[in-house]
Amino acid sequence: MKMFPHPLRFAATALVLALLAAFSTHGQAGAATSQSVENDHTSLSLIAASEGVGDAKTLMLGLHVKLKPGWKIYWRSPGDAGYPPSIDWTGSVNLGNAVMQWPAPHRFSVLGLESLGYKDEVVYPIKLVPTKPGSAIRAVANVDYLTCNDICVPYQAKLTLDLPAGQASPSQHAHLINRYAVQVPGDGAAHGLSLDTLEVLGRGKTARLRLTASSKTPFVEPDAFFEGPDILAFDKPRVEMKNDTRKVILTAKIYGAEDLESADGLKGLNITVTLSDGDRFGERTLEVIQGTTAGNGGDISLAVILALAVLGGLILNLMPCVLPVLSIKLLSIVGHGGGDKRDVQASFIASAAGIIFAFLMLATALVALKSGGLTIGWGIQFQQPWFLIAMTLIITLFACNLWGLYEFRLPYWMSDLGARTGHIHGLGGHFLTGCFATLLATPCSAPFLGTAVGFALARDAADIFAVFTALGLGLALPYLLVALFPGLATRLPRPGRWMITLRKIMGFALAATGVWLLSVLSGAIGLSVGMSVGALMLGVIAALYLGHRVDRLWQVGGTGLAVLALLAFAAPSLLPNAEPGARMLDKDPRFLELWQPFDEAAIPGLVASGKTVFIDVTADWCLTCQVNKAFVLAKDDMLERLGNDNVVAMQADWTLPDDTIAAYLASFGRYGIPFNAVYGPGLPNGFALPELLSHDTVVNALDQATATAATAATAATAAN
Repeated sequence: MKMFPHPLRFAATALVLALLAAFSTHGQAGAATSQSVENDHTSLSLIAASEGVGDAKTLMLGLHVKLKPGWKIYWRSPGDAGYPPSIDWTGSVNLGNAVMQWPAPHRFSVLGLESLGYKDEVVYPIKLVPTKPGSAIRAVANVDYLTCNDICVPYQAKLTLDLPAGQASPSQHAHLINRYAVQVPGDGAAHGLSLDTLEVLGRGKTARLRLTASSKTPFVEPDAFFEGPDILAFDKPRVEMKNDTRKVILTAKIYGAEDLESADGLKGLNITVTLSDGDRFGERTLEVIQGTTAGNGGDISLAVILALAVLGGLILNLMPCVLPVLSIKLLSIVGHGGGDKRDVQASFIASAAGIIFAFLMLATALVALKSGGLTIGWGIQFQQPWFLIAMTLIITLFACNLWGLYEFRLPYWMSDLGARTGHIHGLGGHFLTGCFATLLATPCSAPFLGTAVGFALARDAADIFAVFTALGLGLALPYLLVALFPGLATRLPRPGRWMITLRKIMGFALAATGVWLLSVLSGAIGLSVGMSVGALMLGVIAALYLGHRVDRLWQVGGTGLAVLALLAFAAPSLLPNAEPGARMLDKDPRFLELWQPFDEAAIPGLVASGKTVFIDVTADWCLTCQVNKAFVLAKDDMLERLGNDNVVAMQADWTLPDDTIAAYLASFGRYGIPFNAVYGPGLPNGFALPELLSHDTVVNALDQATATAATAATAATAAN
């Protein structure tokens, strides 16, 4: 027999080996793997951890996916877009069941969209249960999957893997499958992780989830992925470290909660939570409980919150919000000079009762709005044009009364126990004055008040009423103090002609408050409406003056008042182009080039690039916001600091209702303004500043936010 020469023999052998290798890659499965199905973006194969079936009742397979650079495939909950791979096992032999497992995913954030999945390479472990253990298996996997980069491309692949009967010795793929199997989250105990509680804060469009987790070793880069009903979506959580980074609180916004049929919202739902921290993972299904925005994990009791509410209400007396009602408070005191102590006590108790009653009415309105799934918050009544018009009308009537244009007799049941008083300050009048003062004092927040309101609005109706009663008690404490020590008022000079002059001056102070309310109205729905309502209020003054002069107050003044009031309330609907155009963030020329429109989705990218972000949530009706601007933000050194190239200053205008801004405030446990926050490499999750700003507070927060960026920049310079 003629043999090939040695070189030819070598070439023939190489050719045979190459053909065998090609067959094993592209042909029928062998060596514990299926054929490989390749396309422009991915390569798929089905692999097994053992060479044969053996006597095992459970076998491990793996769907092995290799992706081209930049392309990704999805986790079981893909996030804001995409869908996960699925396998149909039709055509398989001796396959009783196959359960696909999901390694902990990676988070991809693109243009504000969050998606969860894998890049480069992944193996989805599959637990296979044969119908007849010990017999050969043919696994036919019909795979439907989606891969995305700048575009998304759906694919289908059919993979066939044969596992013969015989010894189940480990295959060459066993280590690869195991490497991804250990990334499938368990209960977290093996990694020292504990998923403790899952709370819901707020309702409807402002709802968010708060996960509390702990670890035996410090957390490094914690993240959480939430899975609930299909109508819900969850944003990337905000991370807050506690207890030397061994405790973490992750708070995520919820989208779609307003569409839940349950009256209790998310409370009682079961949500699956996957916690990741580097190469540590844990997973647990938790029942959602009602949470509180006060403290972390709801560790502040209701008693403490009620004490904070009383203190916050008391401090509210010292806030700029009281300026519009200063005349009312002043006249309440000086009008009792030389008077009877019992009268003083009764009148101030009536005013305190009016304050508490007004807070209960606010609580009732907020409970009703919350039950309807609408946005709620402190001072939101100033976002409503009809409320502003009503307050302007009441202010006008109060001012006219102080000017002596009319005398008003209250109904018997609201009067001074039957005593005929010529002015509005009988017991019923003092009660109404307390109500009125409360409504005008609510456009702003105060220290401790934000914590109390945040706690209340995240809880049930009973807690809302309890907290708002405590707030009213705090605001009413000065009135109760005078009632307790009536000599504070009776020792003042008796009212005389000087009192008439003081009343007129206080009337002009109230008129200035009316002008301020009209400016808020103009900013909210247009200058034409504001000017028209202002003209109608002048008409009210003229009608009351004319009725007073001709001594036919109710025939002339009353009729004119009724007609002009109706026209004022109809103005927003009757006047064309009532809705304002694009609102300027800040009309002060010093701020025109400073502020950028608020864009929460852009903040993570700016921080990642080393920028510091300063957030200012304000409104035309927020007097404390204007005080913060005048005494802190508008100072030359602060303008220079905020105008630095490395600082991005964003402003959100909450003059009108805005669900996005309301949800943003709620993510910090706040329901009122002013609100300011600072982000940066040193504060990536944001740091909320106090309601009342100080120069040092803002500077320290900016320094802390930029500290990491400055260190990195110094290191980069040294490296170059």
